[in-house]
This record gives sequence, C-alpha cells and structure tokens, in this order.
Amino acid sequence: MALYEQVCITRQELTNTQVEKLSGDIEGILSDNGGSILYKEYWGARRLAYVIKKNRRGHYLFFRMDSPPEAVIELERRLGLNEDILRYLTTKVDQHSEEQTPIMSARQTN
Repeated sequence: MALYEQVCITRQELTNTQVEKLSGDIEGILSDNGGSILYKEYWGARRLAYVIKKNRRGHYLFFRMDSPPEAVIELERRLGLNEDILRYLTTKVDQHSEEQTPIMSARQTN
C-alpha cells in the first residue's frame, strides 16, 4: 500500500458535528476499500485566500493515509460528488512525519 496526505476544505455553514461526521465518512470510504487513516487533524474554520463557491471561510481537515491507489481514486470520486466539500488535495508521500503539522504546532504556541 502507498502513503498519502490529504487536505479537505468544507463549507463554512457546517457545524463541528457535521465536520466530524464527514471525517468519519472519509474514514469509512477508505476502510471499505482496504485503506486506513493513520492520523487526522482538524485545523478549524479558516479564511480562504479567495472566494470558492460563494464561501469566504472553510473548515480544514488533514489526513495521513495508508491505502491502495484504488481506494484513493474512489475517495476522490466521492469527494467530488459531495456538495459540502469545496476543495481537496491528495498527495502521495514517501514516508509520514511523526510530528504534528506546522499549522497545529503554531496554534498551540499562541
């Protein structure tokens, strides 16, 4: 299996409960297709650099995944169909870092 990192941006109107459910749905899609989420972070609602589908803010989710390529393709297909997802970016990596992301590290120091 391959290692991936993914960032998803959801609509600003979603509640934290809905964002957690969406995170669980993503985990379910991967596990149904033979993959798993090794680590996840919720970066919070942040201002977007530009307006996307009339949204100025969005909830950011970050995942580290261990998954076969077919599972990632299916996940991206379903994310593209979900109206709550504004954008997503999946990147294949050679290895995962054991540390928190810089965004979470900066948030804890403030």
